[in-house]
Amino acid sequence: MRLGPNSTDIPDEINYLLDLYWGGPERRITGLTRRIIAMNALALLILAIGLLYLGQYQNSLIQDKLATFKAQTEVIAVAMEQHIMDGLPPEPLARRLSQRIDHRIRVFDGDGILMIDTHEELSTPEISSIEEDRIPWRIRNLEDVGALIIALLPNNKNLPTYPYVTSRDINDYPDVQKAMEGLVELSAWSDRGDIFLSGAAPLNDTRDGVVLITRKAKDISDAVARIWMDVLNIFFGTLVLTVLVSIYFSGLITNPLKRLSRAAEAVRKGQASADEIPDLSARKDEIGDLSLVLRSMTRALYDRMDSIERFAADVAHELKNPLTSMRSAVETLGIVKKKADREKMLAILQHDVERLDRLVSDISQASRLDAALSREEFARVDVKQMLRELMDLYRDPLQRNVLSASLSYEGKHLRLQLPPDGALYVYGAAPRLIQVFENVIGNALSFAKEGDQIDIIATTQAEFVRIHVCDQGPGIPKGKLKTIFERFYSERPDHEDYGNHSGLGLSICRQILDAHGGAIEARNLKDHAGTILGAEFTVTLKRYER
Repeated sequence: MRLGPNSTDIPDEINYLLDLYWGGPERRITGLTRRIIAMNALALLILAIGLLYLGQYQNSLIQDKLATFKAQTEVIAVAMEQHIMDGLPPEPLARRLSQRIDHRIRVFDGDGILMIDTHEELSTPEISSIEEDRIPWRIRNLEDVGALIIALLPNNKNLPTYPYVTSRDINDYPDVQKAMEGLVELSAWSDRGDIFLSGAAPLNDTRDGVVLITRKAKDISDAVARIWMDVLNIFFGTLVLTVLVSIYFSGLITNPLKRLSRAAEAVRKGQASADEIPDLSARKDEIGDLSLVLRSMTRALYDRMDSIERFAADVAHELKNPLTSMRSAVETLGIVKKKADREKMLAILQHDVERLDRLVSDISQASRLDAALSREEFARVDVKQMLRELMDLYRDPLQRNVLSASLSYEGKHLRLQLPPDGALYVYGAAPRLIQVFENVIGNALSFAKEGDQIDIIATTQAEFVRIHVCDQGPGIPKGKLKTIFERFYSERPDHEDYGNHSGLGLSICRQILDAHGGAIEARNLKDHAGTILGAEFTVTLKRYER
């Protein structure tokens, strides 16, 4: 189980799928994502709320109308009872009431046989289409659509289909059967989007039969249709608003992307610089991040191009020196007569060839360093262990793996000082870091005289690890503390022959440390009187914390 920055306890398989879709766990639900989801869901949310309300509203209307219809049914039943008790025929009363209140009234005798039907002369299609011609066809279509949607709602009460029966058998009338037991029975029915209400009440405790009253609940259908129209109006209004806001967000997204695209194309054609790419970081979203990355990438590209250009110029200059010397020696070799002079010219040629070969090798290594660093696998590096192994390289082979903090190498003394407690870890490529310290220590050894001491001291300060390499050599010339890290700069001790070093060692160190997010600095060690006692090189690396 993995706990990510935007997830709680989610199974690894689901986390993997989410990371695959979003491109990593860092920013799953981002600024643009939230805006787009919110605006696209707004119309659907309003429609869903309206539809849920619509279903509940229809159910409550039916319940209210049934309560009113029950009282109406009981009143009609009492009137019919009184009419029968007075010895009057019930049919005229039933027809007058049916015409007055626009209800269908049917009366069954005590044996359950249909005696009176106020709509008996009408056919089934005519009954189902009563007052339908008064409703405009547009409203009728919307009502049909609304009825279909309402029928699918989870909160909607599904009504049984209204039975258009002309039978005189009581078994075809469920409400009448229950009313024959002495109860008032109410029901709601539906047919093609219309709602019908029916109520059955006994007459004189069923001795005189049962009265069945049905009516089309047009008032319910009209009320639901009005609400349905309101929901549709809100939905279409929200839809229009969503389209307008989507157009706004489209401009909010596409316009800056077009600006970035045009600027990137101008950079590709060499018509713009990194500073001309729009800075959209104030947006605080992915497009702002993209603009910063493009500016940083373009700036790094230009820096790399400038570095390559300077490197090419430096290489041309450094190669020209031995070639000029070789050409001069070759020209002189053709005119000298003495054997000693010819041998001297041949020695110069040999030296220049070796110098040229060394230059080409070092230049090749330096030119491939960036690409090699990009392919290196970074990992946790134990600085203490790395420095101990590095010290072993300068020991006599028979004395290696000896736990000693000091040793002698070519008459010079090396001493390693490490913090007593705690591990020192950095994050990087161990072979490249060893190359840095080999170059720095090798540089100190080349300036040290026999009997001098070189101290390698590791210290910690807050989140940094610092390794100091101190020698007792002549120090660094005035004004050259930064120049010594430039390519092909070579300030060698007097006892070394000219041309034995290419001047790329410290430059390579700085290049490697830049790739590790570290740094290298140099300073002169002085006493109280200001006398130079030697040089100190400090390598700074960020401490690795788990």
